[in-house]
Amino acid sequence: MKEWAADDQPREKLMREGAHSLSVAELLAILIHNGTRDASALDVAKNMLLYANNDLQQLARMSVQELLKGRIRGIGEAKSVTIAAAMELGIRRKAAEHFRTKIQGSKDIAGYLQARLEYRKQEVFAVVYLNRGNRILSLETISEGGLTGTVADPRIILKKALEQDATSLVLCHNHPSGNLTPSKADEQLTQKIKQAAALMDIAVLDHIIVSQEGYFSFADEGMI
Repeated sequence: MKEWAADDQPREKLMREGAHSLSVAELLAILIHNGTRDASALDVAKNMLLYANNDLQQLARMSVQELLKGRIRGIGEAKSVTIAAAMELGIRRKAAEHFRTKIQGSKDIAGYLQARLEYRKQEVFAVVYLNRGNRILSLETISEGGLTGTVADPRIILKKALEQDATSLVLCHNHPSGNLTPSKADEQLTQKIKQAAALMDIAVLDHIIVSQEGYFSFADEGMI
């Protein structure tokens, strides 16, 4: 049997043993497809991981521009786009696992929200809209702010709820710093939206703060 070229070895291994048998570097090498004159695709993949401190989570947070900034030999714009797209597919796959779950408590939705928002570098305020069966209709980004905060307009939130015939909703925002403690402004905004929603018979079930460290639920803490 002929020897496979260095760039083809991860692909051959996947075909023979399945994707689960490959290392992270080997999986990346398949996406990279081919290397350079002096380095195989696997070598290029290992250099990319080094740039991300051998941390797949850190790699998932990198934009195309950040990947290009690393000046990794063998990684141009097209391959950076491919890597970024693959990372986003992984994030969405993780989120999709929670999409059809009946939401009965914070644990049923926190994983979904973490999957969608924990990698964002700026603070994002989002709302999950639920139907009468407490299943997710959609996740809508309401606003994006800086590194320290964002704002949310109750009118926009409730307009989207009416458009989707949502009967309840869960507020959510991320803390890029990792700190899960809600601020006074978080508490005041939660009550403001809850009171406005009540006038339209829409229930605010929870306000969840997420980060890579975990999540904080207003409902679990008796704050809503």
